[in-house]
Amino acid sequence: MGCGKQIPWCQDRSKKGEIELPLLYRRGSSSEAQICCLPARSRASTAVLNTATESNSCSRDQLIREAVLLTFCQPLPEQCRRLQDLSEKEWQKLLNWLDISGLALYFLDRMTELHLCDMLPPGVLARLQQNLRDNVERTRGMIAESIAIQQEFQKTGLGYATLKGFSFCPSSVPRAELRHQFDLDFLVAEQSASQARQILERKGYRLYAISGRSWEFKINETPGISVKDLYKDLPGRSVELHIEAKIPGRSSLLERLEMRDFHGIHMPVLSPVDLFLGQGLHVYKHVYSEFSRTAHLLEFRRHVLVRREDDAFWDELQSIARENPRASLGLGVVTLLITRVMGDFAPAALTHWTVDRLPSSARLWVELYGRRAVFQNFPGSKLYLLLQRELESVGVPAKRSLRQALLPSRLPPAVIRPTADETVAVRIRRYRMQLGVVFSRLRFHIVEGFRYTLESYRWRQSMNRFPQ
Repeated sequence: MGCGKQIPWCQDRSKKGEIELPLLYRRGSSSEAQICCLPARSRASTAVLNTATESNSCSRDQLIREAVLLTFCQPLPEQCRRLQDLSEKEWQKLLNWLDISGLALYFLDRMTELHLCDMLPPGVLARLQQNLRDNVERTRGMIAESIAIQQEFQKTGLGYATLKGFSFCPSSVPRAELRHQFDLDFLVAEQSASQARQILERKGYRLYAISGRSWEFKINETPGISVKDLYKDLPGRSVELHIEAKIPGRSSLLERLEMRDFHGIHMPVLSPVDLFLGQGLHVYKHVYSEFSRTAHLLEFRRHVLVRREDDAFWDELQSIARENPRASLGLGVVTLLITRVMGDFAPAALTHWTVDRLPSSARLWVELYGRRAVFQNFPGSKLYLLLQRELESVGVPAKRSLRQALLPSRLPPAVIRPTADETVAVRIRRYRMQLGVVFSRLRFHIVEGFRYTLESYRWRQSMNRFPQ
């Protein structure tokens, strides 16, 4: 498929003055790879990284997804040419992944910015533009709901802060309507948790689940929502309360908030450093799980680039991060993974105490499985358990044991709960949805458990050859 504009393709993403390229940097097809800019310690592990090349060999679908992600680099890498000659079937598969990964509207905005929308087939462009129009309305609805909840919080003098979502604008998200946001998140003080719950329940929300210090509430749940309704402003809403406990020796996030003007109200958000650290650890939590949305990586990368030259910010971040034993590891894994896939972007002021201090097992996991984690299909894989097992041996605790993660002993929780006035038709749709979830999870555990077992042998061989 031709393109009516001159496309600024670039043969090499390396630029004078930038940090070194990732250890294994691909050019062209998946079979072409070279080891670039290896430090002395890494050159000793070239044989292991060659194994990584074999393990990381990508399908055409993954290479197409890589081309999409690389459109956010400047200048455009050569790999982006793959988008010029996709078949109709490939575009449809790509659209599905764009929806699931959270990149659909970011991709449309980027192609518009580059004046490359004529690369997209008319049907694909029309679909993305309709998604954007729908998400504009959806975002307006979520903003209105957020304001209504915050006004109730503020009337009662409740201590809270808005988390994630709208607080990411503009550091990570240029415009709120480009982000597909599933729920509203608030951080509340432990002594205010019961009061916040009462406010939500008075508005019609029901407490669905409690996971650690996170309480999930839902309202107007509707079974059988399809992908085509993903961007529409439906009546269903979800709110999560994250309870902040007082930890001896650690300062409170709620004690160092900043106020931001938000559509007519003053919205409390985390301080810039706390916002960045929380975002990075949230991305790490998802990378270190079965499935992560690629959009989270792109948002984090944008946040780093916005702060890249702010040395005072990085100094303060390092100081605050000392209070959190997971900070260096989490930020290091995420930063290395993005570098591995998109090229260098992070300043030395961040990498010297994060990426440079990663355990060898974490570095190897990123090299072997990082690309899979970024470009995989939902529901993901269990390959993160390989890293979990290694990190446990160096004192990093896991939320679930390896056995529980491989062979869960409980059925999935109810996706939608019954209501007092539920009709027979709604009950049937709800049961059908729940059965679908159960069988889908069963298949996932069988297939990915078997894949994990096979991959464990290769992982152990690689670890034995990798310099410790």
